[in-house]
Amino acid sequence: MQDVPSLVAAAREGRPRAVARLISLVEGASPQLREVMAALAPLAGNAYVIGLTGSPGVGKSTSTSALVSAYRRQGKRVGVLAVDPSSPFSGGALLGDRVRMSDHASDPGVYIRSMATRGHLGGLAWAAPQAVRVLDAAGCDVVIVETVGVGQSEVEIASQADTSVVLLAPGMGDGIQAAKAGILEIGDVYVVNKADRDGADATARELNHMLGLGESRGPGDWRPPIVKTVAARGEGIDEVVEALEKHRAWMEERGELAARRLARAAREVETIAVTALRARIGDLHGDRRLSALADRIVAGDLDPYEAADSLIQNLTGT
Repeated sequence: MQDVPSLVAAAREGRPRAVARLISLVEGASPQLREVMAALAPLAGNAYVIGLTGSPGVGKSTSTSALVSAYRRQGKRVGVLAVDPSSPFSGGALLGDRVRMSDHASDPGVYIRSMATRGHLGGLAWAAPQAVRVLDAAGCDVVIVETVGVGQSEVEIASQADTSVVLLAPGMGDGIQAAKAGILEIGDVYVVNKADRDGADATARELNHMLGLGESRGPGDWRPPIVKTVAARGEGIDEVVEALEKHRAWMEERGELAARRLARAAREVETIAVTALRARIGDLHGDRRLSALADRIVAGDLDPYEAADSLIQNLTGT
């Protein structure tokens, strides 16, 4: 058993091992998870959470590393949660954080953690919200969540970040994807990376056109900017940071930041509750109550919805 108060205190002091142990407790769904979250609750809520997503190969890790450098130049502590595909053998992350962003490995003001999706759809790991809370409570001013890069279904980040950044690159088919529903509808800031390649201007123009189609924004509403970068050389990154800060200021002025965080907390509570209910339902397999309901459905005495209502009543006592 871990000494949670000591771990939290050490994490607040910026000790990476303590942060790592807290996130490991989260990832492993430790019996101490409730104690961890209770200890972190009054300490979190200060970090600016940036979600960074896009198709594989657009340069998400390079862009993340460049953003980390930009924020470190401002003297801010930065946490990075890099969500990776899962190994089919160990369940762990296939890509390593030190391989991806080794430039920052020795910087005490940066904490980088790779986290496996473990089969969770939507581009994020199921434990990502709690892991973000750990980094937030550990004193990070900015937390960057880099998603796994699964394509258009990867829209969950929009509900987990204060600001969502969508990366594209010329010559990767993103222009075609822009016409479809999905990942290109969630961005607050759009970045065309690898802008030194042919087709970058055309990609930016097409994206701007697609964003204007069916647009129903009113006066004062946020219109996502399009920024061109060459992340490998750090070009355009300051402009991305400027766009992020403008979006944050716009959200704070409109009350949108508080609204997004409130909605995020509500979704987290809902997810935890549904997970707990699902576990309790799983425990009923082979239980006579479930078998009795199934018998009545087969006999035509009960429909599945009535049976489900009855099951919920048994589980919740309401």
